[in-house]
Amino acid sequence: MSKVTIYSIAEELNISASTVSRAFSRPELVKADVRSQILSLAERLGYQPNKAARRLVTGKTGAIGLFVPDITNPFMPPLVRAIQQAAVERDASVLLVDAEEDSRAEPGLISRVAGQVDGLIIVSPRSASQAIKQAIGGKPAVLANRVMEGVPSVVCDNTVALRAAGDHLTGLGHRTIALLRGPSASWAAQRRTEAVRSWARRSDVELIELGPVDASFEGGREGAAALAESAATAVFAFDDLAACGVVAGLADRGLRVPRDRSVIGCDDVLLARVLTPSLTTITAPVDDLGLTAVRMLEEAIAGRTPESVRLPGSFVPRDSTGPATTP
Repeated sequence: MSKVTIYSIAEELNISASTVSRAFSRPELVKADVRSQILSLAERLGYQPNKAARRLVTGKTGAIGLFVPDITNPFMPPLVRAIQQAAVERDASVLLVDAEEDSRAEPGLISRVAGQVDGLIIVSPRSASQAIKQAIGGKPAVLANRVMEGVPSVVCDNTVALRAAGDHLTGLGHRTIALLRGPSASWAAQRRTEAVRSWARRSDVELIELGPVDASFEGGREGAAALAESAATAVFAFDDLAACGVVAGLADRGLRVPRDRSVIGCDDVLLARVLTPSLTTITAPVDDLGLTAVRMLEEAIAGRTPESVRLPGSFVPRDSTGPATTP
């Protein structure tokens, strides 16, 4: 069987080879009915376009850069997978860059990867806005879980869900509640802190703020020491990983969850479901977050300006919260 080429497809459809080529490299320039015929025939014949040649013609790499601050954080792998799947559906590859929790390295890493890709998805960067913008340069970019003027973003807005979590605690009789704040440079930590403070101001509770601590298991264990010494009967942890550290740190001090303290996490990573007791938390729409980021970047690469998007989180009560008891 002879190899299928754009010329054999063109000959069978009685059109020019350049029209067939444009159907793959610049589909918006080909009439919809003609493009449909070309793609249907190509699929039936098993034609595979030469990506390297197409990229030479279009000047596109066919790749997007994905920056994450710490791939070991359990929130990141599901998001990376969601972005990867959305990219594959668009015939794009993903170049992953991990800052390994080094915020000082972020601008340099972003700048280096920008020269190798068509656009960037930057997840939860900790660096100053101006440094990030300089690193992006003129490259199309989308931020995930960070808002920055002049750069389109998609974020998970947990405000309503955190209020529901707070109301859940007061319904269980908790009146002195701790907030274990996350890293001070984290935009998500700042937003979550503001949401809990706002809820506490309108509720009949005393809010005790602890931290900030690292978004890590050890950060949660560190926070558990201060929690155990406080009058709080419940705690909002910055994220699920820190919440797991809180549970372990309390256990080290002979305190059980939820008998002695109630614990609420955020993000609903796998750890939240396999922990004993299972973790009351806020579910983030990770798949939608990844798909939306890729769709927005696709628009930006095409020269359009995508609208920023806020996706709501949702409150999930589980076994780590229970009736208040006196510490």
